[in-house]
Formats: sequence, C-alpha cells, structure tokens
Amino acid sequence: MGEEENIDDEEIKIKSVFESKEILTSGNREIDQKMGGGIPAGSLTLIEGANDTGKSVLTQQLMWGALQQGFSLATYTTENTIKSLLKQMDSLSLDVSDYFIFGRLRIYPIHLKGVEWAGGIPLLDYIASHIKAKPGEVILIDSLTVFVSDASDNAILNFFTSCKNICDSGKTILITAHTFAFSEEMLTRVRSICDAHLSLKKEEVGDRLIRTLEVAKIRGAQKTTGNVVAFEVEPAFGLRIIPISKVKA
Repeated sequence: MGEEENIDDEEIKIKSVFESKEILTSGNREIDQKMGGGIPAGSLTLIEGANDTGKSVLTQQLMWGALQQGFSLATYTTENTIKSLLKQMDSLSLDVSDYFIFGRLRIYPIHLKGVEWAGGIPLLDYIASHIKAKPGEVILIDSLTVFVSDASDNAILNFFTSCKNICDSGKTILITAHTFAFSEEMLTRVRSICDAHLSLKKEEVGDRLIRTLEVAKIRGAQKTTGNVVAFEVEPAFGLRIIPISKVKA
C-alpha cells in the first residue's frame, strides 16, 4: 500500500509541474528528469550541436510540451515552411495544428534569398526587435546559424544580450545553432550569457545512429543537471530514450 501511495504522489508531482507555467517541460518525463525538472520560465536557452544531431526534433518536443502546458508560442524557422513544420511534427505524433489554427502557435518562416529587410536593419537586430514586439510567452529560433555566419562578434553578443533582456521581462527564448557557427571563444561567451545550455551529439553504435543530449547548464533547475541522455528518433513516435547501459553494451 505504501509503495502505491508513493507512486501516486510522484504522478501528482509530475502532473503539477506539467500544468505549472513556472517550468517549461518537454512533455517527455525522462527528458524532463534529465533537465532537472524542465527549463525555468524566463530563461534564455542555447541548443547546439552538429548537423543531424536532433536539434530540431528536440525543439519540436519542447514546443509540444509548452503548448500542452498552455503557453503561447512563436517560432522563427529557417528550416521549414508553415506547412512542412506542421506536417513534420504530426509525423512524430506531436500534432500542434489546432494550436496553430486557434492562434496559440505562431510560425514565422524566414527565407533569406531575395528578402529585403526594412531600412537596412541588420538581421540579428531585426529579429530581436520582432521578438520583443510580437506576442508569445515562449520564443523558438530554429536555426540561428544562417544569421551569425556573416555577423560580427559584437553583433552576436548584442543579439544574445538583447534576448537575455527580453527574457528578464518574462519571455522564454530557445535558440538552436550549429556548433561550427561560432568560434571557440565566441561559443564560450554565448554559453555564459545563456541561462541554459543543451549540447547534442551523434555517434554510430553498431548499425544504430545514437544521439545524445547533454544538459550542460540550467540555472534555477529544480534538480541536479549535468546529465546525459541517449535517444533515437523514430517516425510516428518521436524521441525514444535509450538507457546508457544499452548504448554501451
């Protein structure tokens, strides 16, 4: 009886965190546990990794979790159109089309080719201004790589500082980028500005492609971070956590 009560208490606690808007959860219990319970609202988060490490899939999981919690969300994507993003998430059993239809999810596709930016404003400044002016409790940028490739160090630092100031006003911002987009020194400085830092990698284990998520830092997390979780991406299922012991076996 005592054991059953403990299980019930744990389920109540998880449900309470999921329904709370103080913590942004992924909706995936195992990932949230590795993130120390989730990402505190009002945080600036950097999600970085090489090509095909699962950055977009992870952010889509976080999008789904945020919308399930009741957050309003805006995403800036250089990777998809509105239609392709909704279709991609649906294929991972993360259907968010209703949230889009009813305005809880706003999608801003950014296509650089042939785009004229107002008044010659630098791209990073334009995005920061747009984020500040538009509604959305959670902001996702996937991916920042194309914007920082030709930007100066000062422009990059000013952008992340602007995002941090926006977070101080209550918004939660998640930014994905390829590790190679920054110099080693710049990456260190950007990581220090951010409240949370998630690092993704991939490796082949036998005939399997395994991706790993390292929770390097989350300021204000409810539990200890610094954890590593291995996962696979399966069509019609999404993220599937793999025990580290099985990966090494």
